[in-house]
Amino acid sequence: MSKSGRKVVLIGTGMVGMSFAYAALNQNVCSELVLCDLNEKKAIGEAQDLNHGLAFSGSSMKIYHGSYEDCEDAEIVLICAGVNQKPKESRLELLQRNAEVFRSIIDPVIRSGFEGIFLVATNPVDIMTSVTCSLSGFEPSRVIGTGTTLDTARLRYLLGNYFDVSPQNVHAYVIGEHGDSEFTPWSQALISTKPVLDIVEDNPRLFSRQRLDEISENVKNAAQEIIAAKGATYYGIGMAAVRIVRAIFSHENSVLTVSALLEGEYGENDVFVGTPCIINRYGISRKIELSLTSPELEKMNRSCRIFRQSLKEL
Repeated sequence: MSKSGRKVVLIGTGMVGMSFAYAALNQNVCSELVLCDLNEKKAIGEAQDLNHGLAFSGSSMKIYHGSYEDCEDAEIVLICAGVNQKPKESRLELLQRNAEVFRSIIDPVIRSGFEGIFLVATNPVDIMTSVTCSLSGFEPSRVIGTGTTLDTARLRYLLGNYFDVSPQNVHAYVIGEHGDSEFTPWSQALISTKPVLDIVEDNPRLFSRQRLDEISENVKNAAQEIIAAKGATYYGIGMAAVRIVRAIFSHENSVLTVSALLEGEYGENDVFVGTPCIINRYGISRKIELSLTSPELEKMNRSCRIFRQSLKEL
């Protein structure tokens, strides 16, 4: 491992990767950041640009462009690389192309001697996290996808606005596939220590279950709305990745809804989906299985079936 103990190798210097890098610099989340990209010239330029802002950041982070060999002593390898979907290209075709991209990345990372934690942000994130785990041969606790971390942040923001309370006091999660089958288990949602559904029932003139369902749909559709407006999403997911990295480096034991391998939870096995996990220096310390209602459990099972079908096609 690196002498600093907080070294990240970022693979892919597109908008998501550089949103992570910019947020990481401003939050001083790591001590060493290596930028890797097939377009070496771009990685060099991005490193220079970030370094020129060091004096304003209050950070002493070491930032430079590098290669897969730099993964040898890294604690975290963050993968943001991937291909964009072409017009009329099927989801399966996109999956297959990204799987080939990942094969070209993970093999040399492993050959470098890397023994840290993989963090995957490339979409479809659950599938690509599974691919990373399979290709690397790493134990699942050291292969983490950003999962529904950002979706959960979006949910807490919207619920905070609706109930006029700080999002920090909203305890609710988006779980399942990071995609169309993700959902909010309202039975587990709390404001402070009071269930959200009880608050709605006790205050029918102020709040409604219909509005909760609308908020859940808004969370699910947020990415498509942003893409329609500006072409892509990157700031939010970049900051979500920083949040996960901080939880790892600070040994926080924080609960985040990352993409993790289910091993019996919710009656499912061999499936990567977003679920609450305790994150610390060792990656995923353990998963927290929520007590879902029967309808919520069926939604989770449906999400897992979609994952399996995609993996089967791949």
